[in-house]
Amino acid sequence: MRVGIPVWRGRISPVFDVARRLIVAEIDGPGEVARQEMPLEETQLGVRVRRLVDGGVGILICGAISGPLEQMLVSAGVRVIPQTCGAVEDVLQAFLSGQLTEQAFLLPGCCRRHRRRRAGRCGGRLETSEQGDSE
Repeated sequence: MRVGIPVWRGRISPVFDVARRLIVAEIDGPGEVARQEMPLEETQLGVRVRRLVDGGVGILICGAISGPLEQMLVSAGVRVIPQTCGAVEDVLQAFLSGQLTEQAFLLPGCCRRHRRRRAGRCGGRLETSEQGDSE
């Protein structure tokens, strides 16, 4: 499985739509086996989505993301884990250990305490993600 994390100054890029670099970690079993950096110079949403899909990214862990871009990624088969913040290394380790749901990794200003499994509304935009919907 390949996990993409947009990076800016060693942390998750605050807004995926304008991120310029993506760390792609190859995960096998319980750990990371390889890593590469992928430039993201594409500004058109469809081209950006195609770049991730062509790069084999199956999961995207990101900060803020526009609704249209998130829906395009999901439609292309990419699992999106939005509203995530922190140092890339910490976020990746939390993902690998199943602890990414901790409050410390929730993007500040997000109106949800926990990420939702099904679609919901927050701040006027559609949000989807993988966790339970208790608040």
